[in-house]
Amino acid sequence: SYILDEEAGRDGGVRPQVPRGASKMGTGSREQEFGQPGAMGGPQWPRHRQQEVPLRILVPTQFVGAIIGKEGLTIKNITKQTQSKVDIHRKENAGATEKAITIHSSKEGCSQACRMILEIMEKEANDTKIVEEVPLKILAHNSLVGRLIGKEGRNLKKIEQDTGTKITISSLQDLTIYNQERTITVRGVVEECCNAEVEIMKKLREAHENDVASLNQQTNMMPGLNLSALGIFSSGLSVLPPASGLHGSLSAPANYSPLLVTHKNLFSYIRSQGCLCVFQTAEQEVVYLFIPTPAVGALIGKKGQHIKELAHYAGASIKIAAADNPDDPERMVIITGPPEAQFKAQGRIYGKLKEENFFTAKEEVKLGAHIKVPSTAAGRVIGKGGKTVNELQNLTSAEVIVPRDQTPDENDEVFVKIIGHFFASQTAQRKIREIVQQVKQQERKHQQTVPTPSQPSK
Repeated sequence: SYILDEEAGRDGGVRPQVPRGASKMGTGSREQEFGQPGAMGGPQWPRHRQQEVPLRILVPTQFVGAIIGKEGLTIKNITKQTQSKVDIHRKENAGATEKAITIHSSKEGCSQACRMILEIMEKEANDTKIVEEVPLKILAHNSLVGRLIGKEGRNLKKIEQDTGTKITISSLQDLTIYNQERTITVRGVVEECCNAEVEIMKKLREAHENDVASLNQQTNMMPGLNLSALGIFSSGLSVLPPASGLHGSLSAPANYSPLLVTHKNLFSYIRSQGCLCVFQTAEQEVVYLFIPTPAVGALIGKKGQHIKELAHYAGASIKIAAADNPDDPERMVIITGPPEAQFKAQGRIYGKLKEENFFTAKEEVKLGAHIKVPSTAAGRVIGKGGKTVNELQNLTSAEVIVPRDQTPDENDEVFVKIIGHFFASQTAQRKIREIVQQVKQQERKHQQTVPTPSQPSK
């Protein structure tokens, strides 16, 4: 079986065959991938937009062998005819009755590959009599599903009427913070299911494109933060990005699609969809986040399981400081990591507090965060007559306080206090970090222009 090799795919070269099940060196990904052969027989990346939403479907585990075919001939035929790349996640969720398949191609290529897979499963079901019905099951990120359903279910009802299918969607209760995909089950004959797939994916792609457009408008609000590299994605493959990503501090995998991030729907989006690939050491930042004391147990989790998962997911160090006084209403959480890790870790903590009902349904989660800045930059954060800090508060909706009576610590740094909902706090943190960077750059330039005194001759 061919296992896709990114380097070979870019130049169309020949990739030696690898025994099925062999690991792909360096990618850390466990799924089996089948790519469209290139001009010389080597696998090649399909020609489709990098931000295109892939089609993800669930298939019964017993049909996976038939979909792959003897020596992978069936799946190779599918990828060749549809100009697609098909990832079969065989080793994920060992023992599960269903496996995910991700199809990367044009809209038409995805639909054609889906049809071929459905036809294979139907034939296998008829031959083996294992199951009476093989529905189409599409996986979609929860953030997109609401717009697929439409107001009072109108969109979904119209698709059912137009295609003659019966469509159901898995419950919100089945979601976890690390798996935000819902299952859209389509029942009908193959032709009807395929027609429904086209309409369903059309709605999902429209919602996704709107989210991307909104995200692009917000990037200027978050300087120093790579929003597209946060792991907030609507597709779910863990693969290395192309070589062009090696020059950035953080790169999102090429198959990922960023989603809109706002404080209103952030908690639905933050999740882990694999790894963020760090190729260049990003600057480590420290944020001191204050949470209600009763929430400490929920954040830690049973035997520390939740805080360990959170640290791994965000790529950050997370420590809870000891209480100075048992009656203190708040406890300090120390988060250390690059900007993207800070965003993910803090966002998840905000979400956890909401989920665990430490704030009421109508109450917005507002937390205090402290960050340290060089004492030389504190004046710039305040601005002349408080102008800068006032502008910061108006821009971000966060409360920003720079206490004037502080004594700088041993590193000549002072605290800036930020209070607000998640997105407001993040925006304020990024803007303040940007001011600090500007001050540091000016200081470096000044040091370079000041002539060094000549050494006296002996």
